[in-house]
Amino acid sequence: MKQISLALSLAGLSFMLTVIWGGPLLRILRHFKIGKLIRVEEPGQHAIKMGTPTMGGVMVILPVVLLTILLNAASLIGLSGVGRSVMVPMLVLIGYAILGALDDWEGIRGKRPGEGMRIRTKFLAQAILAVSIALVLKYMVLTPDMFLPGIKGMIELGVWYIPIAAFIIVAESNAVNFTDGLDGLAGLIAATAFAAFGGIAMMQGQVYLARFGFTLVGALFGFLWYNVHPAELFMGDTGSLSLGATLAVVALMTGQWPLLVLIGIIPLSEALSVVLQIFFFKLTKGKRLFKMAPLHLHFELLGWSETQVVQRFWLIGLLAAMIGVGLALV
Repeated sequence: MKQISLALSLAGLSFMLTVIWGGPLLRILRHFKIGKLIRVEEPGQHAIKMGTPTMGGVMVILPVVLLTILLNAASLIGLSGVGRSVMVPMLVLIGYAILGALDDWEGIRGKRPGEGMRIRTKFLAQAILAVSIALVLKYMVLTPDMFLPGIKGMIELGVWYIPIAAFIIVAESNAVNFTDGLDGLAGLIAATAFAAFGGIAMMQGQVYLARFGFTLVGALFGFLWYNVHPAELFMGDTGSLSLGATLAVVALMTGQWPLLVLIGIIPLSEALSVVLQIFFFKLTKGKRLFKMAPLHLHFELLGWSETQVVQRFWLIGLLAAMIGVGLALV
C-alpha cells in the first residue's frame, strides 16, 4: 500500500511540475515561432491548427527525467542497485525524443517543411536504437522474455527475443506517432497505457518501474492541460516517438508485452490502418480502403467531430486497458 501511495503521489507531483512549467515553454515556442504546419490533404477543419506551437513532448519529458533522476539518485551514485533498471526506459525516452525533435525541426525550419526527416532515415535511426535497447534488456537488465495469460512461468525466447523486442519498440513508436493527430488523443491513450503497465509492474513487485510509469501518467495529464481541444500546444514527434518507444520498453520489462496488442489497441489500429491503406492502394492501383489514414482522419471525414473521435477512441482504449490488466492477473 505504501508503494502504491508513493507512485500516485509521484503522478500528482509530476502533473503539477508539468502544468507549472508549461506556460513558460509555450511562450518560448511562440517567441521562436515553432509552429505546426498542416498538410493540404488533411480535413479542412484542421487548417485552424496552422501555427500552433509543437515539439510539446519536451513539456512531458523534462519533469519525468528530473523526478526519475532525483528518485534514483542513490542508485546512480552506487549506493543501491535496485532502481538502476529504470534508467533504461528513461534513456529510451530521451533518445527517441532527440530523434523526434530532429524530425520536428526538419519539418519546421529544415529543407522539408511539413514533411520532416526522410522516412528511410528516420526508420534506420529507430531500428538502430531499438536493437541496442533490445540487447540491453536481454543481456544487461535481464528482463523476462515473455509471460502469457493462463500459462504459469516465463516462456523462453532465446536469441529471438532481440528481433522481436526491436520490432515492438519501432512499431509502437510509430503507432503512437500515427495516433498523434487530434487534440488530446495521443496524450489520453498514452497515459491510459502507462497507467495499465504501471499497475502490472506494481503487481509484479517492480516498484521502480511502476513509479516511472505513474510519473509519466502525471506528466501526460499536465500536458493534456494545454493539449485538450482546442489545443494550445501539440506533442510533435518529440513526444509521440519517445512515448511510443518508452511504452514498448516498459511493456517488455514486465514481460507482459503480448498484452500491448490489447492495452495499445488504438495505436495498433491507427498503424494498421496506414499499412492497409498503402497495401490496398497499390493492390487496386489507386483505390482507397479508408477515406483517409490514419484511422482517426477516416472517422472525421465520416462526420464525427474531433472531440467525438477522441472521446470514443479513449473509451475503447480505457476499456481495453482494464481488460489487459485483468488478463495479467490470470
